[in-house]
Amino acid sequence: MAQRDVDRLDEDDVRQRPGRRGSRPRTKQRPAHERAERGMVLSVDRGRYGVLMRDRAVQLVTMRARELGRTAIAVGDEVDVVGDLSGRADTLARIVRVGERSTVLRRTADDDDPYERVIVANADQLMIVTALADPPPVYGLIDRCVVAALTAGVEPILLLTKADLAEPDAVLANYRELDVPAVVVRAGGELDELLAHLDGKTTVLVGHSGVGKSTLVNALVPGAGRSTGVVSGVGKGRHTSSSAVALALPEPCHGWVIDTPGVRSFGLAHVSAQDVLWAFPDLEDGATQCPGGCEHLKPADGCRLDAWVAAGHSSSERLAAFRRLLASRSDLGS
Repeated sequence: MAQRDVDRLDEDDVRQRPGRRGSRPRTKQRPAHERAERGMVLSVDRGRYGVLMRDRAVQLVTMRARELGRTAIAVGDEVDVVGDLSGRADTLARIVRVGERSTVLRRTADDDDPYERVIVANADQLMIVTALADPPPVYGLIDRCVVAALTAGVEPILLLTKADLAEPDAVLANYRELDVPAVVVRAGGELDELLAHLDGKTTVLVGHSGVGKSTLVNALVPGAGRSTGVVSGVGKGRHTSSSAVALALPEPCHGWVIDTPGVRSFGLAHVSAQDVLWAFPDLEDGATQCPGGCEHLKPADGCRLDAWVAAGHSSSERLAAFRRLLASRSDLGS
């Protein structure tokens, strides 16, 4: 081990090897860390976490304390930190607690993957960035992102870019029955409407590579490409689009945008038909008339939602939108 790495270790990072077995009793008691201070995770990179300390207004490089075991830590998490909180170069603090999350946005690698991956914690909105042309919209991926947001209690918003290349009417019509808000932007255009949606919120940006997400982030947060070095500066460094990073909106706005890497697919192995139904309160009561285990896809399987709509409790367009989202769970949309 290099001397500079040794210098970074504290007494809790060094395993003491007693001279004889059993000389030190084991205990499950964990330290209280009563002097730990609260911060927000801004970035995650190979076991290092960039944390903004709330009271000190400094950014730290931290690691996960051993007592947390394999507890997942995600961008957006509120965490308690101990150790050197000065923010000086080459210092390393420790995360000892992860706060309760208000929302958790998850995805799986694909629909057969049993392991859920937390993308972001404590977000208010998921902004689905989609180009109207070059590349064209991928409705399967948009639908899946909408499902992930609705089932996580996060509001989905469409952000349609490159409106100078194509009209947005077809995309807007496709999501009208889902009541998904939409913002349309064009190259070099004003961003006032977009900023109005972002102000006071924590917003996750998700989209295919090439849809203009990075360009938007740089326009919203000048210097964003240099603002992610809190964690990547520890090692060799990474390109800003290779991992999620939270960026504070400049004044007069207040809030955060969380930029994520470009995605090719959005697995929903963790989402059930009941999860999606929860986002359609006008159909929920009708679903109670369906047989147990109903997937709500077609009346031939015993689904009673068509009769519910025919009785005037909802619309056929809403039911079609609901079933489209259900079907999207078996189409990776890549």
